[in-house]
Amino acid sequence: MIHPLIIPVLVTTDLPPETDLAAFGQLLADAVVVLDPDSGEPYPGYLHGRTFWLDRPVPPAGTGAAPPPAEQLRFAATLGFLSASVDGPDASVKTVIADARAAITAAVTACYGDLGSPPAVLAIRAEDVRERTPDTAVLTVTADAAPQLARAAHARLQLV
Repeated sequence: MIHPLIIPVLVTTDLPPETDLAAFGQLLADAVVVLDPDSGEPYPGYLHGRTFWLDRPVPPAGTGAAPPPAEQLRFAATLGFLSASVDGPDASVKTVIADARAAITAAVTACYGDLGSPPAVLAIRAEDVRERTPDTAVLTVTADAAPQLARAAHARLQLV
């Protein structure tokens, strides 16, 4: 039986304005499927959350408002729960967040290039995930997660 460590998280980064939000969310979710610490054995991860733009959307045509320059980055966020099946003395929120940050930074850089600063990956309160996720956010779920971890995380998330 897997007893996952479940961490409410906020992931934020700047993205090119033409970025597909659903594809970005999936990139984050897929990045954490296997977390690889600097020392020790890799372990499975699972992200269940929602992804959205944090900045104002581009104004609709005909409103007279000037669109942002094409090179201006947009600010995106994912709020959700990161679950990890990690055992041993290093099993802590701090280490899981650090491993997730490294995996997410590598995935974002590989996909979008150097955007000037790495993504922020922060542990937050579960209430913030529930209260601050907009209704229009796009579902973000790790597709190829370890089935036992996904089942255990879903069962725990029903209680949260």
